Amino acid sequence: MSARILVVDDDPVQRRLLEAMIKRFDYEPVMTDGAETALKLLDGPDGEAIECIVLDLVMPDLDGMGMLGKLRERGSRLPVIVQTAQGSIDTVVSAMRAGAVDFCVKPVRAERLQVSLKNALAQATLADEVRRMQKSADGKLSLKDLSTKSPRMQAALTLAEKAAGSDIPVLIEGESGTGKELFARAIHAAGPRAKKPFVAVNCGAIPANLVESILFGHEKGSFTGAAEKQTGKFLEADGGTLFLDEIGELPADAQVKLLRALQEGEIDPVGSRKPVKVDFRLVSATNRDLMALVRAGSFREDLFYRLHIYPVTLPPLRERMEDVPDLVKRFVARFAAEEGKRVRSVSADAMRLLSEYKWPGNVRQLENTVFRAVVLAGSDEIGVAEFPQIASQVPGYEQAAFSAEPVIASPSTQPAAPLIVAEDQPAALSRDHLELVDFHGHVRPMETLEADIIRFTIAHYRGRMTEVARRLGIGRSTLYRKLKELGLEAEAGGDHGDL
Repeated sequence: MSARILVVDDDPVQRRLLEAMIKRFDYEPVMTDGAETALKLLDGPDGEAIECIVLDLVMPDLDGMGMLGKLRERGSRLPVIVQTAQGSIDTVVSAMRAGAVDFCVKPVRAERLQVSLKNALAQATLADEVRRMQKSADGKLSLKDLSTKSPRMQAALTLAEKAAGSDIPVLIEGESGTGKELFARAIHAAGPRAKKPFVAVNCGAIPANLVESILFGHEKGSFTGAAEKQTGKFLEADGGTLFLDEIGELPADAQVKLLRALQEGEIDPVGSRKPVKVDFRLVSATNRDLMALVRAGSFREDLFYRLHIYPVTLPPLRERMEDVPDLVKRFVARFAAEEGKRVRSVSADAMRLLSEYKWPGNVRQLENTVFRAVVLAGSDEIGVAEFPQIASQVPGYEQAAFSAEPVIASPSTQPAAPLIVAEDQPAALSRDHLELVDFHGHVRPMETLEADIIRFTIAHYRGRMTEVARRLGIGRSTLYRKLKELGLEAEAGGDHGDL
C-alpha cells in the first residue's frame, strides 16, 4: 500500500492541487481543512496509517506553528513539510525549530514537492529503523516494536504478549526466515526477566558430541580436552531467558537432560557429582513438525508435551503480504545508510512486483533481495530493473528481468553481426543496442534516433509516462510535445493522463 500523506490547508484550491500532485506521485492523500480537524484525525483509528504531513503555516484559528507545537507535545515522530507564501529566513528557522523537516514556498512545484516527500519519508523510516536496531542491540526490543498490518501476525503478537509476563515455556513455530529469534527476544524484553541475560543457541549448529557440554557445561578433566571448567548455556541464562532454536535437532541424550531441567529446575554438568540448580525461562523454536518427529521416533514425546504447552505460530511472509511494503521501506533505509547510497524510495511498479512474489525464503530472503537492489541502484529510486531474479518469476515482469541483466560475452564468443536497418524503418532495439547508421552506412538522422530512444523507454517502463519523462531527463510537457512531433502518440497508447 502506498504512503498516506495528510494535507492540512484551509484553501480549497491549494488542497485540490496538492491532492492531484500527491496522487500523481503514487501516494495516498488525506485532505483536511484545518489544524484542529487534522489533530482529531490523527487521534482516531485512521491516524496510525499517516506517514507524513504537508502543513500550511497560515490558517485561521490554530495555525501551522500551533499545530507543530501540539505535535511536539504529543511526542509525534511524523515528518512535517510546511508550506507558506512567506518564504523568509525567519519563518524557515522558526518552522524547523518547531519540528518541521522541510519547507516549501507556495505555489510549490510538483518536482519540489515530490523530492521533499521522498526525503521526508526516507528520513522517518531510517530514524525508526535506527531506533529498532538500537533497542534490539540493547535487548529492549519489545513486542510493540514489531508492528504489523497482518491479522495473522497480530494474532501471534497478542499470544506472545499474554505469555511474556509469565515463565511458561513458549514454542515458536514457523518456516525458516520468519524471524523467530527476533520474536523470542521481544518476548524476553516484554517480560519480568528483561534485565537478565538472553542466551540464544542454535541446536542445529552444535556438533553432536559437544551438545551436552555446551548446553549443560562440564567439569575440568571430565573428558579428553576438557582443560578447564565450562558453565554452559543454561547457567549463562540463569535468571534470564534461554532460547533454543531448531530444537528438533537435539540428540536423544540432550533431550533427556533438557526434560529434567524443565521438570526439576536443575541440570547435570558433564563430570559433575551433583546437580546444579538453575533458574531460567525457556523459549524454543522450530521450523519442523515436532509431532512428525515424535511419530518417527527421533523426538521424545514427553519432551514434546513439555515444550508444546504454549505454541505460537509465525505465518510465512506469503500469508502476510500486507507487511511487505513496510519491510521493504525499512530495509531500503537501513542498507542505503550502511552502503552510503542516496536511495530514497522504491517505485510503485517495483513495490507491486515485490508484493506479488511469494517469498519462499520469507523475511530473510526479502531482506537479502533488497540489500542487493540497494547496491545495484543507480539513482535515488529502486525500480523493477534492480530485482531481475524476482521479476523473472512473476508473470508480466519477465521482460524487465531480461532487460535488467547485462549479457557478458566470453573472450571466445564471436561478436554478433551488425543489425541492418532500412533508412525509413525504426531500429529493432535491445536494451544496449541502438543502430547509429542506416543500410547505406550513413548516420541516421537525429529525429529517428530520438524516436527510437523514446519508443524503447516507453516499452521499458511499460507506458508509465511520468517515469519515462524522469528517466529521459526531460519535463512531462516536453515529452508530450515530442510524442506529437515524432508521431509516437500511438506508442504511448494515446493516453497522457499521467503527464
